[in-house]
Amino acid sequence: MNLTVPLASKRPHFITQHGQTRVDDYFWLRNRDDPEVRRYLEAENAYTEAMMAHTRGLQEALYREMRGRIQEDDITVPVQRGEFFYYSRTEQNKQYPIYCRKRGALDAPEEILLDVNELAQGQEFCRLGNFEVSPDHHYLAYSVDYSGAERFTLYLKDLHTGELLPEVIPDSYYTLEWANDSRTLFYTTLNAANRPHRAWRHVIGSDPAQDALIYEEADESYYIWVRKSRSGRFLFFELHNNTTSEWRYAPADDPSATFTVFAPRRPGVEYRIDHHSDRFLILTNEDALNFKLMETPIDSPGRDHWRELIPHRADVLLEGFDVFREHLVLYEREGGLKTMRVGDPHARSFQRVRFPEPVYTYWTQAWMGPDENPDFEARTLRFTYSSLVTPDTVIDYGMDDGSWTERKRLPIPGGYDPTQYVSERLVATAPDGTYVPISLVYRKGFRRDGRGPLLLHSYGAYGAPTEPFFNANRLSLLDRGVAFALAHVRGGSEFGRAWYENGKLLHKRNTFTDFIACAEHLIAQGYTASDRLAILGVSAGGLLVTAAMTMRPDLFHCVVAKVPFVDVVNTMSDPTIPLTVIEWEEWGNPADKTLFDYMLSYSPYDNIQPRAYPHLLVTAGLNDPRVAYWEPAKFVAKLRALKTDSNRLLLKTNMDAGHAGASGRFDYLREIAFEFAFVLDTLGVGDR
Repeated sequence: MNLTVPLASKRPHFITQHGQTRVDDYFWLRNRDDPEVRRYLEAENAYTEAMMAHTRGLQEALYREMRGRIQEDDITVPVQRGEFFYYSRTEQNKQYPIYCRKRGALDAPEEILLDVNELAQGQEFCRLGNFEVSPDHHYLAYSVDYSGAERFTLYLKDLHTGELLPEVIPDSYYTLEWANDSRTLFYTTLNAANRPHRAWRHVIGSDPAQDALIYEEADESYYIWVRKSRSGRFLFFELHNNTTSEWRYAPADDPSATFTVFAPRRPGVEYRIDHHSDRFLILTNEDALNFKLMETPIDSPGRDHWRELIPHRADVLLEGFDVFREHLVLYEREGGLKTMRVGDPHARSFQRVRFPEPVYTYWTQAWMGPDENPDFEARTLRFTYSSLVTPDTVIDYGMDDGSWTERKRLPIPGGYDPTQYVSERLVATAPDGTYVPISLVYRKGFRRDGRGPLLLHSYGAYGAPTEPFFNANRLSLLDRGVAFALAHVRGGSEFGRAWYENGKLLHKRNTFTDFIACAEHLIAQGYTASDRLAILGVSAGGLLVTAAMTMRPDLFHCVVAKVPFVDVVNTMSDPTIPLTVIEWEEWGNPADKTLFDYMLSYSPYDNIQPRAYPHLLVTAGLNDPRVAYWEPAKFVAKLRALKTDSNRLLLKTNMDAGHAGASGRFDYLREIAFEFAFVLDTLGVGDR
């Protein structure tokens, strides 16, 4: 095969920091207005397609398998709000959901609120940012992004007439709330750095140009989110960066009221509030690394009046809480797993929720659509339970009696038998002696003979745990004899806040060495071998796998780095890049020489050397506001110029999407099929 390998031209750009000068030959790829940039990205895409042409049959087989596991005509479990039952459903051959409701009973006529398939007509990309019905069920506020840049346009719809209102609001973000009058809406807008920095008040029927600016956050590291208490009594502005928060509140019955500061921000102190009866509840890390729960009277919310409800515990992370009129739910993490306790709202007694498997996860909030638990009076808690072998299962948990009612299990057409798969929990030892868990799943018959193909995945940043949830697409790997493993590395919060703190800033290298230790342990235990081991990471997880690859290129056979954050020092040195300033709390500000030197020691782009590297597939999104397309593009260009091997190096840029890839559920499967085909082909795994 005679293929022209894309070679980006070198245009030396000199960067001097702390008396040290670096030459960045590919800095020019940042200029999206340069026609040569687009030509280079398109040349890489063409090369990738040509290099993967022999796998087209495999890609199609994978796509059909994965699509065949989707029940295309499906419906979510309805959520009752007042006299209405809200739900979404999907239809055969349609890419997007349809949001609906019924009035009074589930056998009542259906009312379609929003058909996203209609919004997506003629668009390469379409994603909802918000979907919020007014308290009186009269209006719908929804927002749409057509580029993947996560800058949403907000629309208002009269659900009685079905007509869109004339007011349209651009540049909004993922957060909005209705006041209790059902005519006043609070929302946020973005600045040039893609930071939600302003909160506004809009009244139905008025010109958005006349909307009242309620608050503007000047600190470039802070975001604004708009929230509402579950009781419906208060509206909240949450102002936060990665280490500090401040909340403001106002009565939801009085949309014109001034928002009052609950507790002024203090560096390093995070808190979150909600309302119950005559008090506020406060989740905070003040003098409590793993957080504690406090309460204070509404009439005197100052810190002097805070009283402890749930004390800090060194071995249990209190991740969050939900409060209902008669119940308090605590979401905790203990021993590396999510746990849950349900008790009375004054925390006098609790019962622990018992989960049916030793390794599992759960979540209580749907990504889009109605809140799963909107009723403050509810005595039933709804959550979704999942494990590496158990499909997502909607549970209604009786908060009075501990009853467990399965409302729906994710249907998998064609038949799925969980007894044919094995889930294990292993423990690796990091270089500093820290024990690092590994969650593992494989199909029965997988042989621990040291030659098994295995895909290892992790994330390891922002305190976000790598959760052991079910993924039907993964069956296409498992059924071909590929094991799948999750490394629960530091940088997540599996073992509490210290687990996170020990994987960030000047401890970030622990994330990478933990991951390497997990790979070595899987090899030592006979699950795989270095020439049978693939690794995959997304975004900050893309940094993880590329950093591990530059540290130990001998350890892995192939790498899939999806929208990877690889140009750490350059990005963190440029506050004009969206999100940079807020990220200093996670990675560090290179203006500090100690942090600069440390980041330079692991930044994948800065650590490419003339040596052999594994097979590598790198993806990017041209409109990505989180990891700019030029980071993966620069990484591939530099690696292509320096690597000494003949292994495949592919860059695939989605020219119509952003950080999360394709928006349509079938288009997304095409992307997954491509990535799986790359892994299977490079590992030499045949068909099932």
